[in-house]
Amino acid sequence: MKILDAKTMREIDRAAMDEYGVHGLQLMENGGRGVAEAVRRELYACAPDRVKRVVIATGKGNNGGDGYVAARHLKNSGLNVTVFSVAPVEELRGDAALNARAWLKMGGEVRTLKSDGDVKECASPFRHSSVIVDAIFGIGLASPIKGIAAEVVELINGLAKKVVAVDVPSGIDATTGAVLGCAVRAGVTATMALPKLGLYTYPGREYAGRVEIVDIGLPAQLLTDEHIRWNLLCREDVRGLLRPRARDTHKSACGHLLVIAGSPGKTGAAYMTAMGAMRMGAGLATLALPRGLNAVMEAKTVEVMTEPLPESRDGVLDEASFEAVQRIAKGKTAMAAGPGLGNTEGVHRLMERMVKEMEAPLVIDADGLNAFIGRLELLKDSRRPMVLTPHPGEAARLLEASPSEIQGDRVGAARTLAAMSGAIVVLKGASTVIATPEGDIYINPTGNPGLSTAGMGDVLAGMIGGLVAQGYPPLTAACAATYTHGLAADRIREARGEAGMMATDLLPEIPEVLNTLIER
Repeated sequence: MKILDAKTMREIDRAAMDEYGVHGLQLMENGGRGVAEAVRRELYACAPDRVKRVVIATGKGNNGGDGYVAARHLKNSGLNVTVFSVAPVEELRGDAALNARAWLKMGGEVRTLKSDGDVKECASPFRHSSVIVDAIFGIGLASPIKGIAAEVVELINGLAKKVVAVDVPSGIDATTGAVLGCAVRAGVTATMALPKLGLYTYPGREYAGRVEIVDIGLPAQLLTDEHIRWNLLCREDVRGLLRPRARDTHKSACGHLLVIAGSPGKTGAAYMTAMGAMRMGAGLATLALPRGLNAVMEAKTVEVMTEPLPESRDGVLDEASFEAVQRIAKGKTAMAAGPGLGNTEGVHRLMERMVKEMEAPLVIDADGLNAFIGRLELLKDSRRPMVLTPHPGEAARLLEASPSEIQGDRVGAARTLAAMSGAIVVLKGASTVIATPEGDIYINPTGNPGLSTAGMGDVLAGMIGGLVAQGYPPLTAACAATYTHGLAADRIREARGEAGMMATDLLPEIPEVLNTLIER
């Protein structure tokens, strides 16, 4: 599914009106009706037998216009509806003004909030409502909320009420997800036509609640245009990417991943990477690691093969390991390198030679990424299929930025890193962002805070490598593995909760998830 920033959404609205002749009043009518339907669902879910009271907080823009349309439909269905506006009705313009007048003409009530005293006086209707509709600000908000509007936002947030936000929660930047001063915490966001980026990037995602898409009647051609570079991964997308195994297949036909990983104290990272690949369906996995750790790993693994490599005096891999890696890589269909390797000059030189002199598709994670700090051109010059899987700290080092800067614009950071490296980039974290060198963005909605423990990234790197080894294109592998990884964590949360979740808990869940996604 495509996903939009605020600018593109406005451009699509204009194109619908100017090029297709769709009237803005009709779009607003469809949007407001969709909001009313979302409100009714919430009403009957939370209080099916009680008197239904709805409070709608509006502003003076088109978001407020949607609120007036919703008020009309809700009143027509027999509900008690009151509208509170942070702007006098006479200040409304265009379609919003038309719908406000229609609401007043049918006997609807609008109470204008002009001062702190007005907000305090109106607190009781808000408190006694069944559902509150937030139609104060929409995607056009570009500066922090202040004054009366901020007072209303704080009033709404202070009540334990069902809140339905129109398009985006007021105060959330529709493009970045940033909080502009303060923001409404919604239980449901009824968003128009397509999801907005800010609803799936933090902190916006935390304020949006459940996102429901309202069909407002925009031409389908506008919503599927290939020039829209942002995409939200959906279950049906992933189902279309993964393929069932042929009945007459064999292990060699299912790919062979070579994992280069591990150092003293970090054998777990190597193990989880290799097992992630096997659980994702790789036919074979070979784990190459420092010679001194081979006996430990042979005892730990059953299905995964091991290869001891020459090591430095500190027991880690270095450039002297390269010839052995090159020899072992023959016949392997993909490689994954980096988890637990250690951050040493020797490891950096080994990674550099692997990128320059070897041809198999490569997934680079963790310590493997450190070799290219300040040298991303080495990755771009290699012209081989690659996937980079940094967390925000690693991305910050690669881009010579701070982690807070990366988190402040995760989409922009992932896109920049992909362009500079020429690789598919999987920027891990809440709402993982996948970027291509061409500028396409895929946002993953699965996963939960239980993933915030050691080793989760190692499992993901192995999962991506396992799909690449099976012949999936790097982008397909990155999207399918990331979605599956998060969905496995969501299954664990449903069964046992988030607290105490460990990376190895995901391993047995991966096949369960795959079997629900692969079309047979």
